[in-house]
Amino acid sequence: MRWFLLLLVSATLARAEGETAGRFDYYVMSLSWSPSWCALEGDARRSPQCEEDHGWILHGLWPQYHRGYPSYCPSSQRAPSRAMTAEMADIMGTAGLAWHQWKKHGSCSGLSAETYFALSRRAYETVTRPAAFRKLESPVSLPAALVEEAFLKANPGLEPDMLTITCKAGRIQEARLCLSTSLEPVPCGQDVVQDCTLRDALLDPVR
Repeated sequence: MRWFLLLLVSATLARAEGETAGRFDYYVMSLSWSPSWCALEGDARRSPQCEEDHGWILHGLWPQYHRGYPSYCPSSQRAPSRAMTAEMADIMGTAGLAWHQWKKHGSCSGLSAETYFALSRRAYETVTRPAAFRKLESPVSLPAALVEEAFLKANPGLEPDMLTITCKAGRIQEARLCLSTSLEPVPCGQDVVQDCTLRDALLDPVR
């Protein structure tokens, strides 16, 4: 019974649902390497995202606690319109992703959908995505640490503890940056740091 209670408490700390909107500590901005997602999931779904020459797209801007994160918060804010989510497709890949991100994460920001998406776009535009990755002409295998180094070099205000690179199925998956509510870089919480340690992670070129 004791181990079950510990497991239950641990799961509760890791993630909460239905928490009060607007109460959180910082944001995690997740940038997804679109060619990896397309190879692993998008192509099978025939996602329109995979027909474009996307590189680092905005997966989402996630309200975060110092430990754990809120999701699917009850909100009095009006849901975004189809036009509003469609306007985010240029940096998020599809309107469907924008809608999902609002439901799961944006609802916890305490902001209106319009303000949340505007903030998400501003966060995306404040970070320099390393240009070298868009110049690839064929798939390469490289240490995931090199991707982190490229972000740090392109963004002098970032420190190693403010950024984490994730992998999935042997591929570079995401760059996750931790930002204050005013979008200044801040150290990530322990539960956010998921540094990929692969030395031969696959990085597909932009299509």
